[in-house]
Amino acid sequence: MATKTEAKPAGVVDEKIRGKGKTYEGLSREQLIEAYRIMYTSRRLDDREILLKRQQKIFFQISGAGHEAVGLAAGFAMKPGYDWFYPYYRDRALCLALGATPLDMLLMAVGAAADPQSGGRQMPSHWSFPKLNVVTQSSPTGSQILQAVGCAEAGRYFAKHPQAAKKSEGDYRQFKDVKFQGDEVTYVSLGEGASSEGEFWEAMNTASNSKLPVVFVIEDNGYAISVPVEVQTAGGNISRLVAGFPNFHFEEIDGTDPVACYAAFQRTVAHCRAGEGPGFVHAHVIRPYSHSLSDDERLYRPDAERNIDAARDPITLMQMFLIREGILDENGINKLEKQVEDDLQVAVDQALEAAPPTPDTILQYVYSPGFDPTSPALQVEPISIAPTADGKKVAPKTMADLINATLRDEMRRDERIVVFGEDVADCSRQQYLTEKLIKGKGGVFKLTYGLQNDFGCDRVFNSPLAEANIVGRAVGMATRGLKPVVEIQFFDYIWPAMMQLRDELPLIRWRSNNGFSSPCVVRVAIGGYLTGGAIYHSQCGESIFTHTPGMRVVFPSNALDAAGLLRTAIRCDDPVLFLEHKRLYRETFGRAPYPGPDYTIPFGKAKIVQPGTDLTVITYGAVVPRALQAAQKLEREQGAKVELIDLRCLNPFDWETIAASVSKTNRALVAYEDTLSWGYGAEIAARVADQLFDQLDAPVRRVAAKDVFVAYQPILEDAILPQAGDLLRAMKELVEY
Repeated sequence: MATKTEAKPAGVVDEKIRGKGKTYEGLSREQLIEAYRIMYTSRRLDDREILLKRQQKIFFQISGAGHEAVGLAAGFAMKPGYDWFYPYYRDRALCLALGATPLDMLLMAVGAAADPQSGGRQMPSHWSFPKLNVVTQSSPTGSQILQAVGCAEAGRYFAKHPQAAKKSEGDYRQFKDVKFQGDEVTYVSLGEGASSEGEFWEAMNTASNSKLPVVFVIEDNGYAISVPVEVQTAGGNISRLVAGFPNFHFEEIDGTDPVACYAAFQRTVAHCRAGEGPGFVHAHVIRPYSHSLSDDERLYRPDAERNIDAARDPITLMQMFLIREGILDENGINKLEKQVEDDLQVAVDQALEAAPPTPDTILQYVYSPGFDPTSPALQVEPISIAPTADGKKVAPKTMADLINATLRDEMRRDERIVVFGEDVADCSRQQYLTEKLIKGKGGVFKLTYGLQNDFGCDRVFNSPLAEANIVGRAVGMATRGLKPVVEIQFFDYIWPAMMQLRDELPLIRWRSNNGFSSPCVVRVAIGGYLTGGAIYHSQCGESIFTHTPGMRVVFPSNALDAAGLLRTAIRCDDPVLFLEHKRLYRETFGRAPYPGPDYTIPFGKAKIVQPGTDLTVITYGAVVPRALQAAQKLEREQGAKVELIDLRCLNPFDWETIAASVSKTNRALVAYEDTLSWGYGAEIAARVADQLFDQLDAPVRRVAAKDVFVAYQPILEDAILPQAGDLLRAMKELVEY
């Protein structure tokens, strides 16, 4: 009697031929078939997008061709929705392996409203899939690497402090669903060209030093657009340059072989999950297409070189492997590829029919839709300070004192707050503190003094001397739900962090269509009037940051406002640049008793320092006491009453208070410490002239610093920065106009 047997799928070679259950570095035959399906889908998606671009149905295309094997292997070796991913634009196969769909990617390409990456705001292939823990990516090469380090730090922190992950009403935590795993790993990839970026080396250093579970993946296709690897990298091989970093597991592999790649990732991820440190996978891949459709590689790559790459195409090599190993025959491969083509056609048709976003959505998610830092509910009265037992009033405190006290109370209230930066800890060598051998530093201006002693090294620590490192890591931490309150020691040294401050931190929410957010606080010592601060310790430049959508910018002039605004900044669900004027840290002007642990001030609400009827003066920061001095002298000498407005918050700013005051006094003077030309006050002056022209009885005037850097010699500094005398002369001229 004949025996009935189960029919096998057409095209699949009978396993008896090769041995049932055979695996390849742990990959089963079924997994290898799925691997080829994903790799082929990735390639054909590229091809479809190229066709759509030439038909002018999409607007940009950048290919992941040649990188399919390494992306596929990483996706198989890691866990979507469990591990975290900071991929770069050639990681199409990785995202497909993690669970993204071709339709998702085509919706990105057409810029549809339903685009899960950004709602049509970001270029395609800049991946963002919140459910898969694929974090929103941008175009500047390498800017994701430090964020990945911060992401890994946040995962480790929550594993050690699980109570911190709990949600809480009334601040940013209400809108952050924190998830973490004790053995999670963070993936970050880049091309070999991006390894030339300084942020790459900063990230490698911190990951190594802290033994963080980060897998760094270099997808080396030999070219950064048109620049070959030997021009980018000394010796032409990044693996040789990084080999000295301790705690790493290193792999250098053929990135066109998915089995070899999978084995390398298995070893690397195991090293990271075990807490042994970071991993580094250097995969040599190919780039069979030009950098993007905006590039033509034939202009700088001869045919002979391109043909060598073609012989290493991972799609062709994988086909040959499947046939050679008897996993699929030619018929099976054809059937699989036809199914992919049919599925892609359905996805293309759906994407082309998808509705685009409407123009009325452009301002959605520039800022948090949940927490309004301008809410009147944040206007809290300071607590009443009772006299001491002997009847004496409590001594008022400086701005520095109240910032320190506010940080301490907020850290006590919220375990998610971490404080770091250059020199902010009391002492990095903890034993010196434990043994009471030293007093501790706590910042060059002592504003974080004692916080490490109170809250420990997990929550207060020193960073390397690298500003991008500070802000980039903070972005990654805040994306995960921590509240980093980081310090840039001097505004003059903020520029290495500019990529993170301009292109990353304020854009995370908007470019991901509210899929991710990064509400951290960046404290910065700013300004002059220091008598000796000179060129690199005395500048202002706040207008650069108020020009950045998504960034809240605060600039208090006194101790009480600093306390209330800092607390609002910490509780805010948006990134905040908190500018602290160095001259005001310990000034007699503006001292106040501590207002208590719940004192907040809403953003965008100016303070009328002195009411008046004859002239409106609009200012902020260290110019406030100088303007007050000038206004009081003008009243003594001429009887003119100046209404002095301290903006306190520069973005948002209080236009209503300005408009009401100018409509009353009919004259306006804008005073600021930044340079006269293109400074922050120019925007205020322009808006007054534009919207209140009919109310004016005199031209709008500005008093500001000369258009030059602040000099060292005090005589020169006084001549450069606006002084009380300069303000007095301008006030007189306007009142007499």
